[in-house]
Amino acid sequence: MSDKNSKTVRQFDELQETLFCYKIYPGMLLYVLPKAGYQSKYAAFSTRFGSIDNHFRVEGSGETVKVPEGVAHFLEHKLFEDERGNVFDRFAAYGASSNAFTTFTHTTYLFSTTDHFSECLELLLDFVQEPYFTDESVSKEQGIIGQEIRMYEDNPHWRIFFDMLQSLYQHHPVREDIAGTVESIAQITPDLLYQCYRCFYHPGNMALFVVGDLDPDRVWQQVEENIARRNYKELGEIIRLYPDEPEAVLRQRTTREMVVSEPLFNLGFKDPAVAQLKGDALLRRESAMEILLDILFGPSEPLFNELYEEMLIDDRFDVGYTAEPSYGYVLIGGGTRDPDQLYERIMEAIARAKQEGLGEEQFERHRRSQLGNFMRRFNSLEFIAHNYLAYRFRGSDLFNYPAILQQITLNEVQALLEEVLVPERHAVSVIVPKKA
Repeated sequence: MSDKNSKTVRQFDELQETLFCYKIYPGMLLYVLPKAGYQSKYAAFSTRFGSIDNHFRVEGSGETVKVPEGVAHFLEHKLFEDERGNVFDRFAAYGASSNAFTTFTHTTYLFSTTDHFSECLELLLDFVQEPYFTDESVSKEQGIIGQEIRMYEDNPHWRIFFDMLQSLYQHHPVREDIAGTVESIAQITPDLLYQCYRCFYHPGNMALFVVGDLDPDRVWQQVEENIARRNYKELGEIIRLYPDEPEAVLRQRTTREMVVSEPLFNLGFKDPAVAQLKGDALLRRESAMEILLDILFGPSEPLFNELYEEMLIDDRFDVGYTAEPSYGYVLIGGGTRDPDQLYERIMEAIARAKQEGLGEEQFERHRRSQLGNFMRRFNSLEFIAHNYLAYRFRGSDLFNYPAILQQITLNEVQALLEEVLVPERHAVSVIVPKKA
């Protein structure tokens, strides 16, 4: 092993897991979680390049770059096709399943397999690190992604989500569709793709998580040899530039007609305080908010059952909180027979909780429930790999979740109720059935 690389081993007693952490020159992070007895093996190779990263500069370059919306997603599509054809077919030849996805903050390439793991890992490392873009292939992809964009524009659940984000946020790029627009992707060229690729697909901006019944050091050796033969140089820090975002929302209500059998409803609360948080502090806020939302709207609470019996919500009703270093929001919603009545009931429940306060028994019950849910999900190799890298890119460690959960107090959760769920920073998006 090169003396430029390092290895640490971390033991998590509560999870009964041992995580092997490696740093590979020029800065790539590799995590290997051995899971003895598991037949399936899983690998996720991620770059911290998502749809919101369209304005940036690299430290020391002196150049600020602004690119059209949708480049990160476009790159994800293009990397699966090279001079030898479609990469999916090569994974399938090994009996492996492969895929990729782009989010607001990162792009991930993955595979799962029971056999030929080392061959699949080599294929993953190779195709992600060997881009191939031509004018012809980019033009073809613009047509394919253009059709995908139009398809999502006709998807009510996708549309209501972005209607909510575009109401909550005035300038932040999280308000824009991950795939971009037909107009924005028309501006993408091979040169632009290579420029973004050289910046964001540098190993110093990437991480690999591998989980299964594997020898960590053998994985390390294979990855190090693959990276070393490419002769990378160190890259300066990538500085992401986001517009100043006011605390106020853009508008408080958006209504759209679409072909749906019943109305859809989304209620969002903007949380500007996340911009002041980093690392595990962000994870702690997320954990506390999840407890709060469970107390208010969880299936075990009276409000949920009342709304369900009155047919104001159905099985699609969902509540969640997203916390990233540059944006954060609460999302509540689903199908409903009466969006206005559901809105009133939710706002009344929030006001009542502020007036009466939260109970200690409720708090402890939902904190235990959150921990139990986490431990159950930890049996999924896919859950571990995807979420570990997503949290690492935010500067926090998913494996610290149980310890952080134990530290959260009732007063902390009560304070978030007062701080985040405020009428001044909320927005509603509604989709109603199209009139004949």
